[in-house]
Amino acid sequence: MMREFDDDNVSSSPYSRKVGERLRVIRRQKRLSLQDVEATSRDEFKASVLGAYERGERAISVPRLERLASFYNVPVDQLLPRDEQNVAAESANDPANARKLAVDLVKLSQLSGQPFEMLARFLRMIQVQRQDFNGKVLTVRGDDTRAIAAMLDVPVDQVGQRLDALDLLFRPAGG
Repeated sequence: MMREFDDDNVSSSPYSRKVGERLRVIRRQKRLSLQDVEATSRDEFKASVLGAYERGERAISVPRLERLASFYNVPVDQLLPRDEQNVAAESANDPANARKLAVDLVKLSQLSGQPFEMLARFLRMIQVQRQDFNGKVLTVRGDDTRAIAAMLDVPVDQVGQRLDALDLLFRPAGG
């Protein structure tokens, strides 16, 4: 006989499935397979166990969640699901979403100097807010360009041109 609130029976928990989905999203953003995580973590995170976490079939303890966040190099709260309604509302209410710039984070990391270090910190903050950790490209929304304009000492309407002149706009290969 199965008890309704049995802690070990997480397969029926929608929240466990959402945590698992979040773990999978972060792992994939890091471009790691389950086997990559197992090998790179020196077997601390077995592929079969991590897969069970990601499918919501097994609950992850808080200490293991903390170690996994450290392994992925993300804040612990980023491994937990967000309220989807709030995320959708934030995007829908942002009229500046129409004008977006894709910043090449790899190229930015190769630049040194005060404005670039400040810009890199600002973009890392946006990554945390959006829970976007692919680490290669970040799409900057219209509202963010005002802060970037101040960092790069250019008018707001010239942020795209300035980023382009610095070769910081992302261009997909072959495009």
